[in-house]
Amino acid sequence: MFRGRSKHTLDNKGRLAIPARFKEALDQKGDDYLVVTNHDTGRDTCLWAYAREDWRVIEEKAANLPQFNAAANTYLRYFISGAVECPIKQGRITIPLDLREIAGLNKDIVLVGELKKFEIWDKEKWEEEFQRSKESFWKDSQFLSEYGI
Repeated sequence: MFRGRSKHTLDNKGRLAIPARFKEALDQKGDDYLVVTNHDTGRDTCLWAYAREDWRVIEEKAANLPQFNAAANTYLRYFISGAVECPIKQGRITIPLDLREIAGLNKDIVLVGELKKFEIWDKEKWEEEFQRSKESFWKDSQFLSEYGI
């Protein structure tokens, strides 16, 4: 499971060091790859990173979506088509240029653990998103209490 937040630096080749605690979670799954794809919050764009095992579950569900459904096609065109397998080499991955551009990643980034995935944010965009999340946390947590959280 991916937990916690951490600040990192992306080098000019798009290489990103994976935190040891995230690497441990991948090692437990026997995985030396991450599947990275684009995600849009409606306000900002970040990247989502999955262990291959967890990504396969998403792909299997996506493969069963109706072919002639506009929402399904939008999902496949944006989210699924953006997925790239990134091998972990010496504790780092290289994020492809197109994904870095889509997410607006600069040098300073933040990794945000979300259990089965983690997000990769440009630091400035993350600070804005975190502030919005902080402001709506109370209201949203009340909704989630219906799910036993």
